[in-house]
Amino acid sequence: MNVQPAPLTGSLPAPLRPLFGAGLPDRAAVGAFLAEHGVPLAEPGSLTFAYVGEADRVELLRWIHGGADRAAFARVPGTALWYLVLPVEDGGRFEYKLAVARDGHEEWMLDPLNPARAGDPFGENSVAMTWGYARPGWTLPRGAPEGEVVPLAVASRVFGHERRESAYLPAGYDGARAHPVVVIHDGHDFNAFADLRLSLDNLIAAGDIPPLVALLIQTDDRMGEYPRGRRHARYVVDELLPAAEARFRLSSHGEDRIALGASLGAVASLATALRYPGSFGGLVLKSGSFILDPQKLDARPHPVFRRVAGLVAALRRSSSQPATRAFVSTGEWEGLADENRALASLLHERGVDVLFKSAWDGHHWHNWRDQLRDGLMWVLRQNTNG
Repeated sequence: MNVQPAPLTGSLPAPLRPLFGAGLPDRAAVGAFLAEHGVPLAEPGSLTFAYVGEADRVELLRWIHGGADRAAFARVPGTALWYLVLPVEDGGRFEYKLAVARDGHEEWMLDPLNPARAGDPFGENSVAMTWGYARPGWTLPRGAPEGEVVPLAVASRVFGHERRESAYLPAGYDGARAHPVVVIHDGHDFNAFADLRLSLDNLIAAGDIPPLVALLIQTDDRMGEYPRGRRHARYVVDELLPAAEARFRLSSHGEDRIALGASLGAVASLATALRYPGSFGGLVLKSGSFILDPQKLDARPHPVFRRVAGLVAALRRSSSQPATRAFVSTGEWEGLADENRALASLLHERGVDVLFKSAWDGHHWHNWRDQLRDGLMWVLRQNTNG
């Protein structure tokens, strides 16, 4: 039997070289090796991805800087193994899919060799974790006493119909004591895709944050409701909060009232606090879809960004600050990362006590999950410290 010579191991990425020590491996050996070591294989500064199967082309798809980034795999001659070595920053993560082309057709798929997944309202992506990244322990089950998510109906004259929201109540909720309240935009999605209830349970049990009530807002018209802001702000302050106060014991102190949101939810949070000064003492703004430089509107012609630019202009003109404390965060792979840095600086210039953090990540729910502890501890720090 003729045995094909193994390719030069020096031309292969180091994590795959042991696989070729005795010649060309068969498909079963490749599968067993990758199953044992895990894909992608992480080393300081790089990730090695792999795919096993017949194809004309294999590419990695990442949604970064507002578009799809493609990186091509190479095939090991004489095998069905494809690989890609990607330079990365340590301690980060990103989400991706594989684009596999056969017979003139391209299929986008989850990575069959990587069990790590992350969901969002549009489906699932595979998750790549770089060297040194670890999912925060407080987002994992720890046996903490469980809080409860209960329905909250709000009769809205602003929108002309009943809104069906939800509220998170901490374990052992005591109606005799006033609780800080956090209004969370897209709260149902935070719960479904960012482990919100579990994380709050753990953070409260650890004493990182005080027992709090979270009001979970969900709208079917994010693109219309959040950027316009005026009706939404009136709904939050004049209808949602009073409906919650009628059922739960909430603190009336401004520093105990927080608005939180990601992406357009961050825009809605800032807009509400700006239109109703003193209604919120803290803001948690994650990966906000902000535009601070009007010249960038040509690159983002959607009307949403023009409305957001108008909001920022109003913030610059306003004589009052929207909150006393703000946590602003972004992912380095986001198209508006620099805009969020600029927003943090603008809020600081306006007298807001700001903490800004950036992660080597994208515009993803798990990124926003990982930043929850820092955000809430920052805006609630007066309560947790005293």
